[in-house]
Amino acid sequence: MIAATHGNTELLKWHKIAFVCSRKVPASVVLKCYDLAIEQREKGNCIISGFNSQIEKDILHYLLKGKQPIIIALARGLKKKLEPELQKSFDNNHLLIITPFEKHIKRVTEQTATVRNKMMIEIADENCCRLCKPQRKFKKC
Repeated sequence: MIAATHGNTELLKWHKIAFVCSRKVPASVVLKCYDLAIEQREKGNCIISGFNSQIEKDILHYLLKGKQPIIIALARGLKKKLEPELQKSFDNNHLLIITPFEKHIKRVTEQTATVRNKMMIEIADENCCRLCKPQRKFKKC
């Protein structure tokens, strides 16, 4: 199901927790998400997420301050350039970027996000969701 990777593929052997959060969340959930990110960072757990929604991007910010492994699952093909904020984790072999798509898929759509989420469910050992739609196969965390 993974079509392309960039980074440390050994991270796929780690116990992985998939994290997904809806785009619109109340402030009370935002704070719980931040606490969850800090807790997972301190435990050294490997988190896999698309880091697409604003709250997921904030979670990535917290995770990048640690040394635990991070897997970014793209809902598009691999990008040509690595974002500067990811470089340190990439250089320290703490980062893997994966995608179920070939490089010619350039835009994220609801369909590509669904395919990406299915891939994350398949490769993760645990799934965690904050305010997801009921049809998504993620447990609340």
